[in-house]
Amino acid sequence: MSLNSYNSKKTLNVNGKEYDYYSLPEAEKTLGNLEKLPFSLKVLLENLLRNEDNSTVCADDMKAFANWLTDKKSNQEIAFRPARVLMQDLTGVPAVVDLAAMRDAMQALGGDAKKINPLCPVDLVIDHSIHVDQFGTRMALKDNTAIEMRRNKERYEFLRWGQEAFDNFSVVPPGIGICHQVNLEYLAKAVWQKEIDGRTVAYPDTQVGTDSHTTMINGLGVLAWGVGGIEAEAAMLGQPVSMLIPEVVGFKLTGKLPEGATATDLVLRIVQLLRQHGVVGKFVEFYGDGLDDLPLPDRATIANMAPEYGATCGFFPIDEVALNYLRLSGRDQQTVALVEVYTKAQGMWRDGNSIEPVFTSKLALDMSTVEPSMAGPKRPQDRAALSEVPEVFKVAGEQYIPAGEEEKTVATAAGFEMHHGDVVIAAITSCTNTSNPSVMVAAGLVAKKAAEKGLQVKPWVKTSLAPGSKVVTDYLKATNLLPYLDQLGFNLVGYGCTTCIGNSGPLPEAVANAINENDLAVCSVLSGNRNFEGRINPLVKASWLASPPLVVAYALAGTIKKDLTQEPLAEDADGKPVYLRDIWPTNAEIEAEVSKITSEMFRTQYADVFTGNEEWNKIAIADSETYRWDEDSTYVRLPPYFDGLTLEPLPVKPIIGARLLASFADSVTTDHISPASAIKADSPAGHYLQEHGVAVKDFNSYGSRRGNHEVMMRGTYGNIRIRNEMVDEMEGGYTKHYPDGEILSIFDAAMKYKEENTPLIVVAGRDYGMGSSRDWAAKGTLLLGVKVVIAESYERIHRSNLIGMGVLPLEFKNKQTRKDLKLTGAETFDVLGLDNSLKPQSDVQVIIHYAGGNTKEIELRCRIDTQNEMEYYFNQGILQYVLRKMIK
Repeated sequence: MSLNSYNSKKTLNVNGKEYDYYSLPEAEKTLGNLEKLPFSLKVLLENLLRNEDNSTVCADDMKAFANWLTDKKSNQEIAFRPARVLMQDLTGVPAVVDLAAMRDAMQALGGDAKKINPLCPVDLVIDHSIHVDQFGTRMALKDNTAIEMRRNKERYEFLRWGQEAFDNFSVVPPGIGICHQVNLEYLAKAVWQKEIDGRTVAYPDTQVGTDSHTTMINGLGVLAWGVGGIEAEAAMLGQPVSMLIPEVVGFKLTGKLPEGATATDLVLRIVQLLRQHGVVGKFVEFYGDGLDDLPLPDRATIANMAPEYGATCGFFPIDEVALNYLRLSGRDQQTVALVEVYTKAQGMWRDGNSIEPVFTSKLALDMSTVEPSMAGPKRPQDRAALSEVPEVFKVAGEQYIPAGEEEKTVATAAGFEMHHGDVVIAAITSCTNTSNPSVMVAAGLVAKKAAEKGLQVKPWVKTSLAPGSKVVTDYLKATNLLPYLDQLGFNLVGYGCTTCIGNSGPLPEAVANAINENDLAVCSVLSGNRNFEGRINPLVKASWLASPPLVVAYALAGTIKKDLTQEPLAEDADGKPVYLRDIWPTNAEIEAEVSKITSEMFRTQYADVFTGNEEWNKIAIADSETYRWDEDSTYVRLPPYFDGLTLEPLPVKPIIGARLLASFADSVTTDHISPASAIKADSPAGHYLQEHGVAVKDFNSYGSRRGNHEVMMRGTYGNIRIRNEMVDEMEGGYTKHYPDGEILSIFDAAMKYKEENTPLIVVAGRDYGMGSSRDWAAKGTLLLGVKVVIAESYERIHRSNLIGMGVLPLEFKNKQTRKDLKLTGAETFDVLGLDNSLKPQSDVQVIIHYAGGNTKEIELRCRIDTQNEMEYYFNQGILQYVLRKMIK
C-alpha cells in the first residue's frame, strides 16, 4: 500500500459501493495546480501516488510533474506499474518459454520455482497463428482452422500447460479474434479495480503488451503501449517499467471527414504528419472539438498505428463517446458508472468545457481536408493520394523492373496474362481496420454494388477476409453484406492476424510460377498497418496499406497501375465501364448499416471467450510446476539465457578486438532483423528443420517457431530483403567473415566468430529497430554473439529490448554516421570505459583499428537511459536481474 505522502487516498461512492482511490485534486493541494497537465500524464501521476514506496517511487517523483508543466519535458526517471499485461501468441510463446526457463533456473539455484509467477493479470490471445492456406471458398475458415490446430499442436500444448501452471494467466483460445480487438471489446475496463486488504481500490486501467499495436486501446482512454517480451515478463513478475516522464505532443483534430474519406485515410494522414514532426519516445495526445463526433472505433484505428508514427502511444481521454462504446460493447452498468464518476472526480474526463492541456509541441489537422489515400510501397508513413499511387509505383519500380520491360506481358498456365504491378493479394486483414464498423460496412457495400453490376475479382488475385472479432461476422450478416463479399471471393478465412503479419499463405501455383519465372514485380493491397519489405509474402515486391473498401476495389481492378480516380475498375456485364465512384457508398449509406450493430452481438460472442474452442479444451497437459522439455521438439526448447547463471553478476569489462558482423542503412526494421514470415528451405533455419525431420511444407513461419531459439537465431538478420552494406551487391542475410573475407550467411559467420572467441558489433543508420515490438530481434542479436550495436538513432522498444538482453546500444554523436568511418568489415573495434561505474547516457570511447594499420577514436553516447536499465545491463539482462533479486 502507498505511503500516501500527499494525503491523496480518498473514498468514492458509486451506486452505493465504496471504492478507495488516490485523488489528484487532493495531491494538487501540495503539488500545485496540475489542471493543465496532459490527460496521459495524469494517469502516470496517479500510478505513482498509488505505488509510492520510498524505494522505486518516492515523493520527489510526483513533484517532477509540476515541473513538467513549466519545462514541458523532464529528465525524471519514474517507475510505472501497469495494471495488466496483454500478449499474442507469437510474442507470448517465447515469453512463457522464458518464464518456464526461469522456473528451472530458480530451482537450480535452490529457490522456489512457484515464485516465478505473474503478479498482475496476464491475458494471452492466440490470434497470430492462422494462415490463409485456403481462400475463396465457404470452407476456407473450417479448413484453415483445422490446419492451424494440427500445425501448432506442440505450441498449443505448451500454452495449455502455462494456462494451468501459472496463476493470473488466462489464455483466449484460437478463433476468437485479434488480441487488440478482444481487448477493446471485452478485456479493457477503462477504470480497473482490485481488492487490497479488504478494500476495493479503483484506478486507471493501464497496460503493457508484447505487441507494438497494444496502443490501440488508448482509443478507449486506457494508457498502454508495446514492450518487448522480456520487459513484459519483468512487469508480470512485479518489476516496474522504468521510463523518463515523456514529452507529450498535442494533436488537435477539428472538422469531420468528408464524403469518400474513411478512418483509414485519416490515420494514414496522421501517420505521415507525425513521422514528419518526429515523435519517437514521446506520447501523442489527441484533443480538439473534432473528438466530439469521432467514433470510438476511429479513435482506436488512430491509436493502433502509434508504432507507425513512432510514438509510445496515441492517447484519447475518456469522454461520453467512450462511455457509449462501453455500453454498446456490453460492459456492465456498474463498470460504466465507475468510469464516469472516477474520471470526473480525477479531472480525467474530457468534454467541451475541458481546459486545453499544456503540451511539449502541437500539431493540428482539419479532418475535412482528408482525402482517399494509400501508403506504400514499403513503409506505413509513405502516404500517397489515390491518384498518385500509379506514379509512386512507377518510380519505386525502377529499382526492380528492368528498363524497357515495364509493360511486359506474361502468359500463365491458368490461361490469363500477368504484368508488373498486378495485385496478387487483396486482404481485408489486421487489427487496425477489421473491426471498425464504418470501413468494414463500406467494404461490404462496395462488394454489393460491384456484384450487382456483374463485376468479378481478377483471377490472379488472392482474396481474403480475416476479421478481428466474431462480432464483425454478426453485423455483416445483419446488414446482409456478407453474401456479396463471399460472391467476390472475400470469404471468411479466419479470425486473427493473417496477411499483415506475413501469414498470407502460398499464392496459387500458376501465379507463383509466373512471378518466379519472369521476375514480375507484383503487389499486395491490405487493410493492415505494416507493409515492410518481405513481410507480406516473399513473392510480393511492393505492398500497399488501404482501407477495406479500397482493398475490394483493387481486387476488381487487378493492378496498382490504374488511377482509380480517373480510370474504370472494369466493365459491367454490358461492356460499360464501371468507375470507383459508381460503387462507392455515401456516408449516409454506411451510417444506416452501422446503426444495426447491437450490444447483444458483443454479449453473445464474449459469453464463453476463454472456453469457446472444443479442440483447445481437448489438449492433454502434464500437471507439473516446471515444464517437461521435449528434446525432439522443433517448436519449444529450453533457451540458454540462464546457462551458468551465478548468484552475483560478473563484472562489466571493456570489449576488445570486436569484429563487424553487419552494417545497415536507415530504417532497418525488427522484421529485417527477425522476420516473422515464411522460412526458406535453403536458409540456415530451413537446413536446421530439415535436419530434424521437418518437411518443407510443415516449416510454418518464423513467428510460430519463436519458442525454439535454434530456429530463431538462424533466422536473425535473415530477411530476404535486408541489405548488409558489407556485401551490398547481395540481398538477404549475408556478410563477410574476416580476416579471410569469405562471404557467408550472417548466422554461419557469427558461429565461426564464436568458435574464434571474437565478440561482434552491428552498425546502422537512423531509426534502427523500427516496427514490431519483437523481442527476438534482440534475443537473436545476443545469441549470434553481438555485444554492441552502434546506430544513429533507435526506435524505443528495440533499444529497450537490446538492454533487456544485455546488448549495449551506442549512438553516434554530433551528426557523425557510419559513412564517415568508411567501414569495410576488415576493422577491429575496442569499446573502452565499460565497467560497473558506467552511467546512463554517458560517453563511451571506441577505437577502430583499420586493416592498413591506422586507428580512429570516436566518442559515442551510451543509450542506456535510466539507472534501472543500467542495472539490467550490469546483470547481463533483465530476466537475470529479476531472478537474482527474487532469490535474494
